[in-house]
Amino acid sequence: MTLRDTAFALAGLTALLTSLAGTAHAVQECELNGEHVNPANGNTTKGKTGLMRCKDRDSGELQREQELRNGVFMGVVRYYDKGKLGKEQHLNAKGNLHGRAREFYPDGKVLREATYENGHEEGLVRSFHPDGQLRRVAFYADPGGERASAEFTPAGQLSALRCADSAVLAPAADDARWCGFVGGPSQVELFDAKGGLRARLSYTSGKRVRNERLYDNGKPASQDEVAGNQRTERRFSSEGVKRYELVSLIVERGTVKQREIEYSERGTPVREQRWTPAGLAVSDDSYYLNSQPRSKTVYSGEGLARVADITEFHDNGQRAAEGRFGAAPRGRLIPVGLHRRFDEQGKLASESVYDDKGRVTRERTWDANGQPDRDDEVFEDGSRKAYAK
Repeated sequence: MTLRDTAFALAGLTALLTSLAGTAHAVQECELNGEHVNPANGNTTKGKTGLMRCKDRDSGELQREQELRNGVFMGVVRYYDKGKLGKEQHLNAKGNLHGRAREFYPDGKVLREATYENGHEEGLVRSFHPDGQLRRVAFYADPGGERASAEFTPAGQLSALRCADSAVLAPAADDARWCGFVGGPSQVELFDAKGGLRARLSYTSGKRVRNERLYDNGKPASQDEVAGNQRTERRFSSEGVKRYELVSLIVERGTVKQREIEYSERGTPVREQRWTPAGLAVSDDSYYLNSQPRSKTVYSGEGLARVADITEFHDNGQRAAEGRFGAAPRGRLIPVGLHRRFDEQGKLASESVYDDKGRVTRERTWDANGQPDRDDEVFEDGSRKAYAK
């Protein structure tokens, strides 16, 4: 049973339990075939058959009916609240729910109905709005539990849908059409309790191939669609501006990222990353809000020899820095070789040389006129010594 179904089931008993708990000294008196019995004392019910009826001693109101067969509580069980039927179910010889079970609103309308097989829900399970309109229908199988479900607003509009690998909700719901088992890909709309359109879905043979969620203003909040072996996810601002997109390759055990793009509030890209089908990074580019490149990273090589060549830019488009980094799998980037920095006019400002362990071994700088003004050898302890001119 799902949490939602449990909530519906508990709702049907709330009034009954409140009534029973409300009278601190309420005592039930039970009789079977005109004789007093105590269901807590097996000696009073041993070998007996019939329908036990229990009433409140003070008010005389009927609170429970339960069937016995040769001293065993099995068959129908009914619970009452203020004389009105609140719940009816059946038990087998093991005391497990078996067969039809129903719960009722105070006015007698059905709140929930299900069929049990030795304690497990099986087949269609329905719950209803107070006016009798279908609220939820689900299909259960053992083992596996809930396989498919559909939920409805008080106005009868579809509000949620879960598809199985075949149509199983008929005659209560048309999942054959909604889940795309007939007539090609389906087009399904979901609504909230106020009648507002909340989502558009599409299914093919029970598999969801498109899911679009909407803001209150009707603009898309997110999109998730599948085409062949590719999945594309998008997110939008409430103004309809795309803020995020992820394209993934669908593989046996999940998905592998192929392209991920983040966008500014204006809809311009601020970062784009790409990967190989095997999941190895290919590139990582970022941008200023004026659309000029901020940095560009290109990956190459394999295994421990894998490297990343990174170029950074000023917001005027001029190159700001460039260098190579060791990019071994699952390791941090380590600067190696020659790294350069440039001023906003593109003139060389400094150079640093790194060894294969990421330690700087030499640094050179140039003044604003492009003339060299420092050239140092750098040692492991951070000390320096000027190179001879």
